[in-house]
Amino acid sequence: MPAKVILNPYSNRWKAQKRWAEAEFALRAAGVDFDLAVSERPKGAVALAAQAARDGFSPIIAAGGDGTVGDVVNGIARVRPETDLGTIGILPLGTANDLVANLGIPLDLQEAARVIAAGKTRVIDVGQVNGQYFANNSAIGLEPYVTQKQAAITWIKGIPRYLVAAVQGILDHPTWNGVVEWDAGRYEGPLTLVSVGNGPRTGGLFYMAPHANPSDGKLTFIYGYRSTRLNTFSILPKTMNPKGDFVHEQGIREIDCVWLKISLDRPSPAHADGELFSQPVTEVEYRIIPGCLRVSV
Repeated sequence: MPAKVILNPYSNRWKAQKRWAEAEFALRAAGVDFDLAVSERPKGAVALAAQAARDGFSPIIAAGGDGTVGDVVNGIARVRPETDLGTIGILPLGTANDLVANLGIPLDLQEAARVIAAGKTRVIDVGQVNGQYFANNSAIGLEPYVTQKQAAITWIKGIPRYLVAAVQGILDHPTWNGVVEWDAGRYEGPLTLVSVGNGPRTGGLFYMAPHANPSDGKLTFIYGYRSTRLNTFSILPKTMNPKGDFVHEQGIREIDCVWLKISLDRPSPAHADGELFSQPVTEVEYRIIPGCLRVSV
């Protein structure tokens, strides 16, 4: 049976649609036999991936960005047991392509297609938040607040949009009070952010969970509070360093866990794999499903 390619044409603000001819040529040149399904509405890839899983396609190839990968994983999980989500491939047509970077998958489409054709896979974990699955990362607080900002920016393109949005978000200085509980501890107090990583990089630039390992059976989360805008700005450059030195700053902690619950005093935006929740939340609960997904690498 051929592979099933699920194309999200809106990825990277319609650039995925413009690059499809290049991606198609790359797949055919690599000898990948495939059927194509095109998402025609937001989150449409979820239903398309579910149908592909029912039909027994393998691999199911996400052609888009991190949000498209997340949609494909959520679609497969509607059909397959969450402990065995099968195999996916990725054609990186998004803006940030963070999971691709975290797994060492080439950004070049011809090379990415050859990776899929070769059939080598890596087994990774998948996270879940409030019933929604994510392959790379999720967050509440400042990070999805910045995601909202970048979604509204139209005057700048690509990765720099995330940096501009980060500056705007820090200037607004949103904060919450909350309770963070995990399998080995508890924190209660003020919060600026909680970022939950299956992989280290997010937003194309930021290593918000710098020591996360997508194959270790754990989530890695950062929580922290910065009392002033200046304090927050002081760690922004450090979050762009893969070494992750910012986790040693005062008021910042990095923790591994298998379960995490956060309760806030007021609603916060939230995201999973860069896709914003439809409504702000005051409570989120995370867990990890270890070793359940195979990814072409």
